[in-house]
Amino acid sequence: MITVLMVLDAVVGLLLIASVIMQTPKSAGMGMGGGSDTVFSSSARGLDALLARVTVVLAAIFAVLTLFIAKTTAF
Repeated sequence: MITVLMVLDAVVGLLLIASVIMQTPKSAGMGMGGGSDTVFSSSARGLDALLARVTVVLAAIFAVLTLFIAKTTAF
């Protein structure tokens, strides 16, 4: 049982890392360059909002799983 939870915790951790990496940096668009990203700004904001929610949910699942594993394996 603990092994399954540890594997699930590792998978959630990897998904959490992926969701953070996939988000666009908050400083994007503040540069002096051209505005080629403005064409996709509405869909990018929707995707970023979704990724932000996914990140929060995955972080909560990761925290609960980690605490549960630590509590059940404590001597």
